[in-house]
Amino acid sequence: MERGEWSIVMEGGNKSIPCFLIFCKEKMDLVSAKSVVMEWVVGSTADIAGKIGPVWEIVKGFFLVPVLRFALYTCLVLSFLLFVEWVHMMFLAALAKIFRKRPGKRYKWEPMKDDLENGCLHFPMVLVQIPIYNEIEVYKISIGAACNLSWPADRFVVQVLDDSTDLVIKEKIEKECMKWANEGINIRYQIRETRVGYKAGALKEGLKHDYVKECEYVAIFDADFQPEPDFLRRAIPFLIHNPEIGLVQARWRFVNADECFLTRMQEMSLDYQFVIEQEGGSSIHSFFSFNGSGGIWRIATIDGAGGWNDRTTVEDMDLAVRAGLKGWKFVFLGDIEVKSELPSTFKAFRSQQHRWSCGPANLFRKTVTEIAKNKEVSIRTKFYMIYHFFFIRKIVGTMFTFFFYCMVLPLVSLMPEVDVPKWGAIVATFIIATINTIVATPRSIHLAVPWVLFENIMSFHKMKALFVGLFEAKRANEWVVTEKLGDALKNKSNAEPTTPKQPRRLNRFRERILPQELTIAVFLFACGCYGIFYGPDHYYIYLFPQAIFFTIAGFGLFGTILPSS
Repeated sequence: MERGEWSIVMEGGNKSIPCFLIFCKEKMDLVSAKSVVMEWVVGSTADIAGKIGPVWEIVKGFFLVPVLRFALYTCLVLSFLLFVEWVHMMFLAALAKIFRKRPGKRYKWEPMKDDLENGCLHFPMVLVQIPIYNEIEVYKISIGAACNLSWPADRFVVQVLDDSTDLVIKEKIEKECMKWANEGINIRYQIRETRVGYKAGALKEGLKHDYVKECEYVAIFDADFQPEPDFLRRAIPFLIHNPEIGLVQARWRFVNADECFLTRMQEMSLDYQFVIEQEGGSSIHSFFSFNGSGGIWRIATIDGAGGWNDRTTVEDMDLAVRAGLKGWKFVFLGDIEVKSELPSTFKAFRSQQHRWSCGPANLFRKTVTEIAKNKEVSIRTKFYMIYHFFFIRKIVGTMFTFFFYCMVLPLVSLMPEVDVPKWGAIVATFIIATINTIVATPRSIHLAVPWVLFENIMSFHKMKALFVGLFEAKRANEWVVTEKLGDALKNKSNAEPTTPKQPRRLNRFRERILPQELTIAVFLFACGCYGIFYGPDHYYIYLFPQAIFFTIAGFGLFGTILPSS
C-alpha cells in the first residue's frame, strides 16, 4: 500500500498526500526558478558587457585617448618652457658666482663709521616699521631686535603698527613699547580704528605721521623677524652711495627649520627662491619681488611708485612691480641674514600658500596691461616681468605641476595607448630637484624626492588659489595672518597637563580632514593598482608614494599638531 500511495501521489496528486512532500515539491520549484533567473542574469550581463565593450572602445579611441594625448603634449610643452626657465635661472646664478657679481662688487659700499667730532649727523634717519596683528607669541622678538639695532639712538625711529583686535594683546604690546621707551629708544606705538587695507593699510598709515618726514629710509620687519644688531650698518650703505637703488632685501634664515618635516620642506622651497631666483634676478636684471619683510626701502621710491596699495593680498610684490616700472633697481643681499619663523602647522601653511598663489595671479591680471604699455623701462625689462616673473614662475609652474603629475600621468597609466617619454617627464624632474637641493639647501639632499612629492600636493592647493586670483573670485582678497607659534609649544609642554574634553578633540580632528586631498589619494591609489595588474609601465612606483603623501595631507598630519586645550 505504501508503494501504491507513493505512486498515486506522484501521478495523480491525491489530496491526502503527506504535507512534507508538498513542501519538498515547492522547494524544488523555487530552486528551478532561481536557476532560470541566474542564467538570465548571467546571460544578460554578458550581453550588456558585449554591447558596452565595443562602445567603450569607440569612445576611448575617438575621444578619451585624443583628449588625453592633447593634454599630455600640452604638459610636455609647458615642461619644456619650465626647463628653459630653470636653465635660464641657473645660468644667471652661475654668472653671479663665476664673475663675482656680488652686490659689494657691483655697487659702491663703504662702512658706516662713528665720527667723534661731528657726532652722528652723517647717519641718515631710518624708520623701522613692525606691523603686528594679534601675534602674542612673537611680538617681543621683533620689537626687542629692532630696539637693539646698532644705530645712533637719535637717528632711527621704531614704529610699532598694532592692528590687533584682542584688547589684552594690545595692552601687552603697548607695555612692551613703553618699556623700551623708558630705556631711551625712540619708539612709537601706533593703532588704527579699523584694519582697512590690512598690512598695506597699516604701512601706508604709518608713513603719514609727521616724524616720518625726517626719515630717508624705512626698514620693515614682520612680528617674528629678528634682525642682527649690525643689519642697518651693513645694508644702508648700498642705498646711501647708490641713488639708483630703491630696495635692498636681506635673506631669510629660519629658526625653526628643523622643527618638523613641514618646515624642512618650506626651507628647501624658500632657499631655492633666494639663492636662484632672487640672487640671479638681482645680479642681472636688478629686479625681483620684495619679500614683505627683512628689507629696506628708500621712502622716495615708495612715494614715487604711488605708495602702498591694498588691491591684492601681495602688497609687497605690487609695490616692487610699480617701483620697477619707474626704473628703480633692487639689490638682494644674500650675505645679510635675518632670522624668522616658518609656519609649522599645516593649516597656517595652507593659508599662507593661498595668499602667495592667489595674490600674484590677481596682480598679474591687474598689471599686465600697465607693464606692457609702460614707457619708462626697456622692452627687455617688460618681457622679463611679464614672461619670466609672472607667466612662467607664478602661473605655468603651478598649473603644470598639478595637471601633469596628479591628473595626466595617473590617467596615462589607465590608457597605455598614450605614451609618455619617461626620461623627460619623470626622471628629469627628480634630477632637477636634486640639483636644486644641492645648490640651495645641500644639507637636505636626502629629502629631494619627498620634496617633489610634497610640492605636488601643494600644487593642488596653489592651483585653486591661482584660479581664484586670475578670475578674481570671492576669496581673491581674503587675508589671513600666518599663525606663528614662537615658544607656544615649549610653554605648552611646561604647563600642567590637562585632560581635554572629547568633543573638542573630535572637532580639532574634523578640522584637519581635507576631503579633496583624500579623494585625489584614492584616485592615485586606484590608478596604481590598475597599473600593477594591467599597465605595461611601472607608474605605480610613483603613484603609490604620491597617494601616501596625499593621504597624510588629507588627514592634516603634516606639521606640528598642537595639543588640545
